[in-house]
Amino acid sequence: MHSINSETQLDSFAITQRTQIKRIPQRGNYDRALIHQILDQALICQVGFVVEGQPFVIPTAYGRVEDRLYIHGSPASRMLRTLKAGVDVCVTVTLLDGLVLARSAFHHSMNYRSVVIFGKAIVVESGTEKLEALKAFTEHVVPGRWAEVRPPNPQELAGTLVLSLPLHEASAKVRTGPPKDDDADYALPIWAGELPLHQTTLTPIPDPQLQASVELPTSVQHYSRSLSTVK
Repeated sequence: MHSINSETQLDSFAITQRTQIKRIPQRGNYDRALIHQILDQALICQVGFVVEGQPFVIPTAYGRVEDRLYIHGSPASRMLRTLKAGVDVCVTVTLLDGLVLARSAFHHSMNYRSVVIFGKAIVVESGTEKLEALKAFTEHVVPGRWAEVRPPNPQELAGTLVLSLPLHEASAKVRTGPPKDDDADYALPIWAGELPLHQTTLTPIPDPQLQASVELPTSVQHYSRSLSTVK
C-alpha cells in the first residue's frame, strides 16, 4: 500500500497501487480540494466490503471533517460490526452531471465526478469526536440544521456507533465536455451534444403533527446543493 509517487505534494493525495487510474487515466485526479468538493456535494456513498467471501455494497449517508470520512448507525448493523473489525473497505461517491449523446450508439457517455476511497475504518471512542461527527452528518445533509434542532442526548450517543475512515488513499475521476465521435461520423445528420442534469428541491412538506406556529427554518428555506462541474 506504499505510494507509487514518493514526492506527493500536500495539496494532492499520494497515488498508490489501488488508487492509480488505469482506465482512461487522463480523467484521473488526486487533488485534495477536488476530492473534498465532490464528497461535500454528494449525499450518499456506497460502502463495499467482504464478509466470509460474500461481497456487499451498502449505500449510506456520511459526513466529512478534513481528511476523515465518518459513517454511523446502530451497533447492531452488520456493516458497522464488520468494518470496526478492521477489514478493508472501498467507498465510492458519484455525481452525475449530464448525459452525453453522440452520433453513434457506441460513443454515448455521461459527464460525472466520482471519488474512490480505500482503507480501514476506525471506531470513534472520543465523545467529543463522536459529537463532531454527528454534527458533520447533519450539516452535510442540510447545512445550518444542527443549530435548529435538539442535539443528541447521552442515551442516543451511547446507542450510535461512529466509524472514521481516514482519507489516505483517495482518487477522483471526472468526465466533462461534448461527445467524442469517430471522425467519419461528424458529417452524419444526427443531433449530438450534452443533456445537463441538475439536482433540485421541491416544496417542503410539513410534518402533519407540526405546531401551526412553527415557521419554515432558514436551513430549509435556503436549501440547495451546489453542483458546479469541473472545467
